[in-house]
Amino acid sequence: MPGPKGAPSVSLRVFQPTGLKAAAPALLWIHGGGLIFGAPEQDDRTNIAFARELGITVAAVRYRLGPDHPAPAAVEDAYAALRGLAERAGDLHIDIDRIAIGGASAGGGIAAALALLAHDRAEIRPVFQLLLYPMLDDRTTTRTDLKSLKVRVWTPKSNRYGWSSYLGDAVAGPDVSPYAAAARREDLTGLPPAWIGVGTHDLFHDEVVEYARRLSDSGVPCHLDVIPGAFHGFDLVFPKAEISREFWRRQARALQGALWTDGR
Repeated sequence: MPGPKGAPSVSLRVFQPTGLKAAAPALLWIHGGGLIFGAPEQDDRTNIAFARELGITVAAVRYRLGPDHPAPAAVEDAYAALRGLAERAGDLHIDIDRIAIGGASAGGGIAAALALLAHDRAEIRPVFQLLLYPMLDDRTTTRTDLKSLKVRVWTPKSNRYGWSSYLGDAVAGPDVSPYAAAARREDLTGLPPAWIGVGTHDLFHDEVVEYARRLSDSGVPCHLDVIPGAFHGFDLVFPKAEISREFWRRQARALQGALWTDGR
């Protein structure tokens, strides 16, 4: 797809149900990786499952990463992907009025920022946000009470490095754009409905719960799913565990309810 103005093109890794011929819903998926690593291929298993089980197109975007490409490169790439899906909707059999956006970790944070950007530009309106333990607030890097938490995979040190790579010296300062860190937006009115999942032992737990509360307070339908004892990325570390399978099933049910108005 054409990239943002003055930037390279953006590639999408697309999965569709076999034999899809009529317009169907789509999910634009944004991978995790702390804003500094990762690739669409890492989520092939779950993206294929979404396409197969829900009868939707899933398009995973390959976006530019920090520190070589600081904010707002990632969210602009995601927006270019969203715009590209809308422009190619006929070729890809996508119902332009039923496009959801989603992502995990840093990808979830980018998806949340994309919802803001799409709302403000008012060109394409996603109908749903699927946010898995999203990385929303750079100000979490300044918290000193997190060192005592028993978190795994993504630690306070990792978080400082990821945000600093993406925001540079602006991290945790007064001038960070909500298009870089979605939690910076005060007014969340008018955003698409959301499903948000996070574990109690996730470094992002508090910022995620607070963002879900503010969505609800702004009149945005939001379902928050808190998994007791789960750490960041638990479903990727233990994909065969029953709680990980159930976590995916809850996402699938949320997408199905949001995208298939005929109740299928």
